This record gives sequence, C-alpha cells and structure tokens, in this order.
Amino acid sequence: MTISARVIADSISEHKVRITTLELRYPRFIHAEFMTHRMFSRNASSSRAIPVERLIQDILDDTAMPVRWGVANKGMQDGGEMSEFDAALAKREWLEDRDYMIARVRKAMARPTKPAKQWINRKLEPWSHITVLVTATEWNNFWSLRIHKDAQPEMRELAISMFEAMDVSKPFTLLPEQWHLPFITQQDYTDVARHIKNTHPVAIHLSDADLYFLGVSLLQKISIARCARVSYLNHDGSRPSIEADLALYDRLLAAEPLHASPAEHQATPDDIKYDAATNTWEWEAPHFHGNFVGWQQYRKMLVGENVATNRTSGK
Repeated sequence: MTISARVIADSISEHKVRITTLELRYPRFIHAEFMTHRMFSRNASSSRAIPVERLIQDILDDTAMPVRWGVANKGMQDGGEMSEFDAALAKREWLEDRDYMIARVRKAMARPTKPAKQWINRKLEPWSHITVLVTATEWNNFWSLRIHKDAQPEMRELAISMFEAMDVSKPFTLLPEQWHLPFITQQDYTDVARHIKNTHPVAIHLSDADLYFLGVSLLQKISIARCARVSYLNHDGSRPSIEADLALYDRLLAAEPLHASPAEHQATPDDIKYDAATNTWEWEAPHFHGNFVGWQQYRKMLVGENVATNRTSGK
C-alpha cells in the first residue's frame, strides 16, 4: 500500500506568498475526505480512463488497505489497534474480498458484451489507489485538521508526507508575468523555442518580447494538458509531443462547456497597490485569484470558465 507526496513545482512571489504543486498517491477510499478542502486546486486519475486489466494489475501489485486495523468504537475514531491475531484476520478478509471482486469483474469482462470501464472499474475502487495533483497557497488549515491525532490514519499519513515534501523543497522566486507551470521542464523551454521556429514562418521577424510571450503561451497550454493527465507522460508511459499536448488543450478549453479544472494549477504572482482612500495595501487583481491568495490563476483569465456566471443571455 502506497501513500506518497512529491513536489512537482514550487514557487514564491516577491511578497513571500508561496504556491506549491504536489503529486500524490493514496488509497482511493480517502479521496472523498481530501476533496473537502476547498482552497485546493485538484485533478485526479480517473477510473473511467484506466483499462480494466491494468487497474487489476495495479491493485494486485499494490493493494490499498488500512494503515492500521482498529477496533470498533463510538464516533469516527477507532478504539485502538486490534491484537496481532485479529489484525491478521482482518487483513486476510480484506484481501479475500479483493480477490472475489477481481474474479467477478473478470467474469463480466469475458462476456460477449463487455461492460464499460466507467462503471465496472468502480467495483475495484476499495482496493485501488488514486493519483492526484494538488496546487494551493493556503495549507495551514489542512495541516491542523489532517495531522491531528484524531484524523483518519491514512489521511494523517498522507498529510505528513505532504508536509515533509514541502518542508525540504526550496521554492523558486517568480516575478509578476512569470508563471508557475507544473510539469514543465527546462527541456520544454528548448523544445518550444524550436517548435516556434519550425512552425511559425514569421518567427524570425518577431521581437524577443513577442517570442517570449508566444513561448510562455504554449508552455501554459502544455502544462494544462499534462495536469489534465495528472502526469508529464502520456497514459501509455510515452513522452508527449508538443502537438499532442496542444491538441489536448484544445479539446479541454476550446470545447463547450470548458473543462477548465486543469487550468487552475498555473499562476503568476499578483502585485500589491496602495489604496489612498482606505490607506491600505491591496492586491491589484484579486478577481483573478480564485482559490489562491496572492497569485493570479490561469483559469480565471479564461472567458466562459464558469458556466453559471458566463452564460450568454437568452440561453
């Protein structure tokens, strides 16, 4: 069973506001609890996208299960750990249930009319892991709730892993109009510059500033595509091409309605201005922050990113 956290991108503004993106792997049975934290931007691997046999193999290789086997108790917390004998029995039953459900799923998949993986895979979820990408500027409430001794043990272990990963990570200072871009590597900057040269006939006539902004625009789109996959790589493990990433971006954000959640992980630092009327310092563009503080989120710059507030009149 795996509970892990890895920093993907870590940035800090001149105003000392830090934004961090982590890649997490944890048992799917605690995912609903993780989703209650509204200051987080998240994307997750989907059971609908994973071939059934691949999911089964992942479960057999790395079965999700409790980190401790607790005895029944009033309230949400257990009443302490089971004896070694009872814990071994509980674990054996957990694995027997896994094997029974795998057999049932395989039987269903052997029929001439195979069930769609978007629902047959749901039967396997209690024993599966989920990979989640999370980006945030505000973490203290999460630490307070989830590192607490009364938190569910699996969630507590996840929160500790996240805290420790961030504790050893050193954020990179970004200025306004510089971008926090998860899954973008130094090689991607080189590749995008070459792509622009090869695909834009007038590139040699553009100024350095125009080339820079064109490159940043492409890197933003590539980052969004990779955040949608929750991976730098394609689902089959191959390295993505720029063209494939841009095509995925178009499918997500040129569609109607937009699938905009992967565009929440990219952000640029906001600046601070002085308001003479109130004698206070304020963020220049708080309407672009979304669930962040001090950072302008790419998603909030998209026209029509929110169906409820961007509905065309008469529709």
